[in-house]
Amino acid sequence: MGRHASSRRHDAPRRHRPPRRRGALRIIGWTMALLTVAGTGLAAAVIHRLNGNLTSVDIDSALGENRPPAADNGAMNILLLGSDSRSGIRPASAGDPGRSDTAMVLHLYQGRQRAALVSIPRDTLVTRPACTAHSGASDPGGSRKMFNESFTVGGPACAVSTVERLSGLRMDHYVELDFGGFQKIVDTLGGVDLTTTKPLKDHASGLDLAAGPHKLNGTQALALVRTRKSVGDGSDLGRIQLQQDFLKALLNQVSSAGTLTNPARLFALADTATKAMTTDSKLAGTTALMGLATDLKGLNTSGLQSLTLPVGPDAQDPNRVTPLAAESEQVWQALRTDQPVPPSATQRSMGDKGSAGSLVTP
Repeated sequence: MGRHASSRRHDAPRRHRPPRRRGALRIIGWTMALLTVAGTGLAAAVIHRLNGNLTSVDIDSALGENRPPAADNGAMNILLLGSDSRSGIRPASAGDPGRSDTAMVLHLYQGRQRAALVSIPRDTLVTRPACTAHSGASDPGGSRKMFNESFTVGGPACAVSTVERLSGLRMDHYVELDFGGFQKIVDTLGGVDLTTTKPLKDHASGLDLAAGPHKLNGTQALALVRTRKSVGDGSDLGRIQLQQDFLKALLNQVSSAGTLTNPARLFALADTATKAMTTDSKLAGTTALMGLATDLKGLNTSGLQSLTLPVGPDAQDPNRVTPLAAESEQVWQALRTDQPVPPSATQRSMGDKGSAGSLVTP
């Protein structure tokens, strides 16, 4: 994710196949918490440096008052975005902030003992509200707009506005992680150990892994999490499980590498992570991030519900998906009232049906 004065292109259409969506979605939230909490063992001067690494955007000023109300019971909603801005993985052009590849709404329930993580497929067709484009002009938005184009058109503020329009939930915070920083994090850890259950090869991403155990460096790891052609029918939905499995391996690596008890490695990891993050202005500091990390640390797997926004194939374009109206409303209504999402919400969804089996094991 990245620094924003820029704008992103969107991907070419891709066909969809239902992926396996399970609790591994939580790993992105856990990983970010783990990286930000690194500041707890560091001196004040070092924390000052980490604060200087962070990029922030003032979402509240950009969106004004015409937004859903904040929860009145202490519940919190955070938009988590993964992007390739600042990453250096593709040529950049003037005014181009990159693109958004991953978007999730993290709902922290009152008391912070439970959470829900809702992934929004980037090819979902939604109604985009009017947004201020990177040029300063007003983009009128409209119906049947691809979800990840909101970030391309108007950056973080437009992405937040689109999610709020879609869900009726106020996003209290925004956290964006840069893919290039992700690559450097892997190298800082000395690589990530995992096993592929079948050969994975994708000329587009540069991925070429035989079946069996590997220690991936940052370049290989980035190729793995960005590949589509090695997964199912090459859809964005099918790629998500591969990303989840890799992030499990990444978290295992952090836990087993002695990172949190090694001051030099701890600082290197925190320094790399904060350089890769963009947050809303209220979260733009090590102290605030550590507070969020503390909230996340109080959760365990039994208290986290993860799912994909219920979607089905679009009737007009087989390369796009659309929200299932009744089921999607079940999801958002549950979160608006700080309740668990009922199982019935995902029974017909492409995003939470079936699995082709894990391609990567930690």
